[in-house]
Amino acid sequence: MPGIHLQTLRRKPRTAQQILAGRLAEIRRKTIGQLGEVFSKCLPVELLQPSRSGEHSRRRIFSKENTFWAFLGQVLNEDGSCQEVVKKLQAYTALRSMELPSAATSAYCRARKKLSLDELKKICRYSYQRLESLSGKGDYWGRRVVVVDGTGVSMPDTEDNQQVWPQPGQQKKGCGFPLAKILGCFSLRTGGLLSYEIGNKYQHELPLLRKQYEVFEESDILLADKAFCSYYDMAMLAKRSVDTVVTLARREPLSKAQADAKLGPDDYLIHWTKPKLATHQNFSQQQWDELPMKLPLRQIKVRIHHPGFRAREFYLVTTLLDADRYPPRELAELYFHRWEVELFFRDIKTTLGMDILRCKTPDMIHKEILMHFIAYNCVRRLMYEASQKSGKPVRQISFKGSIQALRSWEPHLNQEDISPRERSRLIRLLYDGITQNTLLLRPGRSEPRAVKRRPKNYQLLTQPRHEMQAIPHRNRYRKSNANCA
Repeated sequence: MPGIHLQTLRRKPRTAQQILAGRLAEIRRKTIGQLGEVFSKCLPVELLQPSRSGEHSRRRIFSKENTFWAFLGQVLNEDGSCQEVVKKLQAYTALRSMELPSAATSAYCRARKKLSLDELKKICRYSYQRLESLSGKGDYWGRRVVVVDGTGVSMPDTEDNQQVWPQPGQQKKGCGFPLAKILGCFSLRTGGLLSYEIGNKYQHELPLLRKQYEVFEESDILLADKAFCSYYDMAMLAKRSVDTVVTLARREPLSKAQADAKLGPDDYLIHWTKPKLATHQNFSQQQWDELPMKLPLRQIKVRIHHPGFRAREFYLVTTLLDADRYPPRELAELYFHRWEVELFFRDIKTTLGMDILRCKTPDMIHKEILMHFIAYNCVRRLMYEASQKSGKPVRQISFKGSIQALRSWEPHLNQEDISPRERSRLIRLLYDGITQNTLLLRPGRSEPRAVKRRPKNYQLLTQPRHEMQAIPHRNRYRKSNANCA
């Protein structure tokens, strides 16, 4: 036919490079990792690639990468439900002209269950390593300060959870919730979580700390409250060249006559004699026998003159024996910052919502806790990077404000047609938004630990739910509550 050339109608075969580029574009189109644009520097992308065989080996809508980012987004989201994750995924696929997934949450929940616990632990470990790489040396005498404390979380009342984390013994069956105890080690400089251990409410915090000795490096300083005042732990950490600063507990303070030397006002050089080994310890007799018979320490009496503190004086014991290099005033100032670990746990439990967990099996509870820790370290790195760019101290940057900025900017980073240059510009503006509203430093501020808003006058569940009989009117709850027990 005139004017038609068969050679021009034929499509040239694509090269191998074009085929690879098309596959990568298709993969990116089916990936919901928009948070990766912000957290790419603190998460190992190679661990999110499909497995060679077995679980998450095929690339589907709930691939390993998509499931991880959806789980991370669920933790960062204010609602935090599985249904909202699926709704966001439906909106995401609709914008990319893809087939809408089912509105049911079963596929997403099965995909979360397939995530490897060991890989999540590696990702969590990598996140704090990347955060620590930014901080350099510590603020105190060029040394890293590791602040330690424990906290508790509750979870759904299932038989599996009750077996691992039983509820308090005084509560009736079906009327309480399983409780887990978490001990975390945080970097005082960055606020990042270095390590953690999970136990039940009947376990003391010291055995959980002993499982985390490997996180301590030479010349670190352990900062903790009186629950960690222990001869064994202070001596064991000293063998690792790790110093300790804790408040005195379970021992009477020594007087000037009992001290080995006086280093200054209320500053004494003392020693503790190794006590007898108590029963039911989680270390062996051989480990106990290897400890020295005497432990040299400093005892410092700290007086508090600021309003708002419950205690007016307390005693510090520390293995930092050099009074010239470690003055008592600076050690007292260091212990004053121990309270920040309470704020770190508040950020995780209250702001991120880890106070009440949602999963129904111990394996998924552990994964849920890990995802909260990963999200926490990622946001902490985001805060630290924003702090370095703005020159503002990281302690003055609000964690909740950072979460709010991230939630607001995430939809704009989710656009498919956005260029890399424009995405970088948006991330820079995200840093500016994080540092604009800084926290006010209000030393000495005192507020009573009391709740102003009264709770609703609902009847208390004093029997299993299927046996409980509700009282018809709310005003009679208080009078008839005793008859329901």
